[in-house]
Amino acid sequence: MDETQQTTDVLVIGAGMAGLIAAAELQRAGHRVLVLDKGRGVGGRLASRRIDGATFDHGAQFITARDPRFAALLEQCRQTGAAEEWCLGFAGGADGHARWRGKPAMSAVAKHLALGLDLHLEMPVVALRRADDCWRAETTTGRTFTTGAVVLTPPVPQSLAMLDAGGIVLAPEMRTRLAAIEYARCLAVMAVLDGPSRIPPPGGLAPADGPIAWIADNALKGISAEPAVTIHATHAFSLKHWERDRQESGRALLDAAAPWLGAGIRTFQVHGWRYSKPMQVDEEPCVVVSQSPPLVLAGDAFAGPRVEGAALSGWAAAEAILTK
Repeated sequence: MDETQQTTDVLVIGAGMAGLIAAAELQRAGHRVLVLDKGRGVGGRLASRRIDGATFDHGAQFITARDPRFAALLEQCRQTGAAEEWCLGFAGGADGHARWRGKPAMSAVAKHLALGLDLHLEMPVVALRRADDCWRAETTTGRTFTTGAVVLTPPVPQSLAMLDAGGIVLAPEMRTRLAAIEYARCLAVMAVLDGPSRIPPPGGLAPADGPIAWIADNALKGISAEPAVTIHATHAFSLKHWERDRQESGRALLDAAAPWLGAGIRTFQVHGWRYSKPMQVDEEPCVVVSQSPPLVLAGDAFAGPRVEGAALSGWAAAEAILTK
């Protein structure tokens, strides 16, 4: 058998919330499912990082649930120890609606959802091609995957690039509809402090103006043993500074955050989220590009720009394949 080629019933590209949900649902229905992701770990924007002795959630900061099915999933995560309620709102804006966090950090939710799935990490897909009644995914590693159905969950521009590279021509209306989806960018600063911050309990706030969209105290949040803050820049600041030196941009954001820090900065890192959240959301929970062989696009650009939206889109994509 050629080890560079592999065949499966369904290929899920992207191991974020939408991809993991779709893969688990399709596997429960009896399909052989493979999940490919370009990253070193699962979760996409359900991201956590350690710097020295500090732990950060530097992507999605919390999870909310309005849909009963998703609420039940979070309750399952709570029972297995992968998530817990963080708070019912933030200082000055508590609304009684639960905000959940991963336990010990946000990536734990994705790791829980990935249990039992056949995952291939650090496997970037560069092209998706039609091959008779199948699809063939080509990766930067030289491996190819042949499959009867595909669920594409990366940010829409990345999904379109894979289709373009494979010569897949979309109907003009669909191409225009998908190309119109744009994403906000976000520069995220992770700073280890030498003492407690001044951020009030429960540990997160959204400034009314300035370059900072969000600032969180990871120690108050309960995920870091040492004082550590996450700062998310606004889309406007992130776009303006995207091509500039990241350390300089990080210092500018730390200067803007000074009133809430109240302590010295031991060290910091900056991460750039090119596709932090969609600025437009498609009217459908997923988009069926092809019915035979099935090809479905899913993600938070289709069912809502939240973790919950990505999950609902993943379920919708699985259903679209199961009912074809």
